Amino acid sequence: MKYKKLEQTWRWYGPNDPVSLQDVKQAGATGIVTALHHIPHGEVWPLEDIRERKAIIEAAGLTWSVVESVPVHEAIKTRRHDAEHYLENYRISLRNLSQCGIKTVCYNFMPVLDWTRTQLDLEMADGSKALYFDWIDLAIFDLHILKRENAEADYNSSILKRANEKFATLNEAELQDLRINVLMGIPNEKEIELETLRASINEYAAIGTQGLKENLKFFLNAIAGVCTEEGIKMTIHPDDPPYPILGLPRIASTLEDFEYIINEVNQAFNGVCFCTGSLGAGMKNDTLAIFNAVKERVYFAHLRNVKKDDDGSFYEADHLGGDVNMFEIMKALTEENAKREQPIPFRPDHGHQMLDDLAKQTNPGYSAIGRLRGLAELRGLEVGVTGNY
Repeated sequence: MKYKKLEQTWRWYGPNDPVSLQDVKQAGATGIVTALHHIPHGEVWPLEDIRERKAIIEAAGLTWSVVESVPVHEAIKTRRHDAEHYLENYRISLRNLSQCGIKTVCYNFMPVLDWTRTQLDLEMADGSKALYFDWIDLAIFDLHILKRENAEADYNSSILKRANEKFATLNEAELQDLRINVLMGIPNEKEIELETLRASINEYAAIGTQGLKENLKFFLNAIAGVCTEEGIKMTIHPDDPPYPILGLPRIASTLEDFEYIINEVNQAFNGVCFCTGSLGAGMKNDTLAIFNAVKERVYFAHLRNVKKDDDGSFYEADHLGGDVNMFEIMKALTEENAKREQPIPFRPDHGHQMLDDLAKQTNPGYSAIGRLRGLAELRGLEVGVTGNY
């Protein structure tokens, strides 16, 4: 059997992305991971807009391989009275994507916020800059900016002490930077206001962890028919970071979570986006064990690395240089890939801001050169693991 390489993809934020499709081609990727960021959450993705985006990508000699993401509206996550309206919009968007030949969709079910970091420019020893999640800074945001009720109960005494001590040293500009960083979510999305966040936290407190799990099952069952008819693979992204923050529940953080998700809606369309960085940030997570448990449902992979400290704070390390054993992950991923008719798409997730990109305006985590380095390292690792050129 002829060896199939993993499909090398690149996240692109559309025509306004500082990284061009020509840059992507020079980096060596062949597939594009993108979304229609100009469409408000919950609205239908028009067929014309999908075709236009696909044509732009294909004109550059690339392929639109994965949608990341078709956002799940908060009305669905909370199962509000108008959830069915947004579910129908979601089903229409999936059918429109399928009509254009785009069959792999990444999504997440994190309440309110997408990935959360407290600093976007942590300086590394080599002068490059990385994304950072610091429990001390998150506690400062929670206690002194958000001022969430009973927030103290979610932190141990050591973190509370250090957070209060550090807060006393911060000026208004530093506190504003922290506020912006935590509320940023993903690039190109509207910032969440504090009052909106407080209201959502109260709403999710009533729903609880089990309620959110039930709402995910509700969502998956509601789109199952369309996905099965159209041959669409849905891939849920792990929580990032993979533990509760700001009083919000998490349901896609651990091995047990993913086994539950797969077993409760045990249909082929219901898959996983295997993100080594998100899962690797969990203090108790064995990333390789999680992959081996769900590998038959892994339809997309994000490969990046993290380095954790004793508190569970972490920064995004070099792709081959953090706590995740990327050699073992790549070995397992390529072994699973060899069994597939279609190769598994992966992308070098995030990357350090480095070299010329240090002087450029870039989307946090998505500058060109750091990801180019990551893709080159991962491509070389694949060759080394498999022996196939």
